Amino acid sequence: MERIFFICSVILILASCGSNQDPLPILGEATMVGDKKIYPRIADFNFINQDSSPVTNASFTNKIYIADFIFLSCPTICPVMTMELKKVYDAYATDSRVLFLSHTIDPERDTIPRLKAYARALGVPTARWHFVTGQPDTIIKLAEKSYYSAAHPDSRAPGGFVHSGGFLLVDKDRHIRGVYNSLRPEETDRLIADIKRLLREQF
Repeated sequence: MERIFFICSVILILASCGSNQDPLPILGEATMVGDKKIYPRIADFNFINQDSSPVTNASFTNKIYIADFIFLSCPTICPVMTMELKKVYDAYATDSRVLFLSHTIDPERDTIPRLKAYARALGVPTARWHFVTGQPDTIIKLAEKSYYSAAHPDSRAPGGFVHSGGFLLVDKDRHIRGVYNSLRPEETDRLIADIKRLLREQF
């Protein structure tokens, strides 16, 4: 019996180690080009961050990043989202390969000075965590078409907007590799672990 227990334990450990080494899935519906699968990529974008500097896809060259969509006057989930994402930031605060990208879906009220004050209050440097603004239609289109994330005005919703509470893990090839529910702390832990997996895979 002890021998059987030992063998089963070894199998479980090996299976666990093997699964941790598996590549994260690439999300989105692939199309076939010849015999090769082509997965969707985050569309080109051009925004302005809290330091009034342009932020484009090129800002994330050879980086992985975590994206979300928030607005500063959000009375419901946004404060929770930001605090959970700050935990992820803290876990990788010294790793320059990992960046963060928070888009406001309320650019009319979330001015650059407000975004800068918000980032300062969090204690995060612009070089690592961009809070960006842009044309509302452009941000909403990017959220829905590239990140598969709900984000749109709704006068019936608290604060005037509907948006998802998801964090999106994006690899250095602009593919989404994971979606995480910011309202569940265990999902934050999963994101922290998946970043480590993705770093092993891509660097």
